[in-house]
Amino acid sequence: MTVFERRLLTQDRGSGLLGKLWQVPWLFVLVLCGVAAVGYVALYSAGGGAAEPYAGRHAIRFGFGLVMMLSIAMIDIRIIARLSWAGYAVGLGLLVLVALHGEVGKGAQRWINLGPLQLQPSELMKILLVLALAHWFHRASWERVGNLFFLVPPLLAVLLPVGLILKQPNLGTGLITLMIGGAVFWAAGVRWWKFALIIGAAAAIAPVAYDHLHDYQRARINVFLDPESDPLGSGYNIIQSKIALGSGGLWGKGFLQGTQGHLNFLPEKQTDFIFTMLSEEFGLVGALVTLGLLFLVVMFALVVALRSRHQYGRLVAIGLGVNYFLYVFVNVGMVTGSIPVGGVPLPLISHGGSAMLTSMVGFGLLMSVFVHRNVEFAAARD
Repeated sequence: MTVFERRLLTQDRGSGLLGKLWQVPWLFVLVLCGVAAVGYVALYSAGGGAAEPYAGRHAIRFGFGLVMMLSIAMIDIRIIARLSWAGYAVGLGLLVLVALHGEVGKGAQRWINLGPLQLQPSELMKILLVLALAHWFHRASWERVGNLFFLVPPLLAVLLPVGLILKQPNLGTGLITLMIGGAVFWAAGVRWWKFALIIGAAAAIAPVAYDHLHDYQRARINVFLDPESDPLGSGYNIIQSKIALGSGGLWGKGFLQGTQGHLNFLPEKQTDFIFTMLSEEFGLVGALVTLGLLFLVVMFALVVALRSRHQYGRLVAIGLGVNYFLYVFVNVGMVTGSIPVGGVPLPLISHGGSAMLTSMVGFGLLMSVFVHRNVEFAAARD
């Protein structure tokens, strides 16, 4: 046996590049490939039975994202922790840049044009916020978390990006960012009565906030309550979506046979309403299989949180898991008429570069937590 072989057999599986690759949860990678494959099939259909203009780009982006995800997974989670607030500052700067010089589309200023990619910083900010909050709380003792003054900086860290996102305007992403921040606060041990106070205050100002919404945002809420009030205007999207969902039945109409999608009754079939198109062509069974794959992704995040021996990893895993869950919950709830339409894509399935990029970055961070779940962090602060 060579010296190299002896060293390979005796070294800690968690150290070194080969050891880290051994630790990668390849079954989770396979699940992600399954979700992306569902997206490819749906986008192939949305393109009229052709790889272009959606499915081919989706596959290329996912391939690039896989390399990026595995590269991030190899980075020591303690290095990522040290860079958490620097990343947050970059994300905040990008949101400010969007407000000043962002690309305008569909009445909103949300994107930065990077040549072949239009980056939506609000999507990236959700992940960077999780890292920053996890770094703030990971060495805080139970008593310190109960101190109101200790909670002021992380609360401001949540409200600053939320305010900039709402200004774009992007109500859906702003509310999701707020909920992700709340999830990390809760996981860190913030007392329940503080959440009760905030929720009570939010409920009290909701009528005033409604009056200050943009006209299209109020229309979405009104249509959610009564879709038939404007069947050819604001209510058109959700009505067509429900027709497509119902017409799919148990087994669906068959691949490339969806009438609502292929006759262009279904709006934004390649992005916001991609789940509807899947359900029309593959029925309830296809929808449940898709949801099952997405559920496995969320469950992996919870498993990572439970197996991590350091608080930073637990908080990062919970925050990223909640982020992904809200993606799925809002998109599926939106197309089924359970919540107001909010323009949130279905990750790894909908067409879009920003959603794919940020999803794969998040999965890379999640895998880094898993690979480095046993590393030692500094002791808790008093």
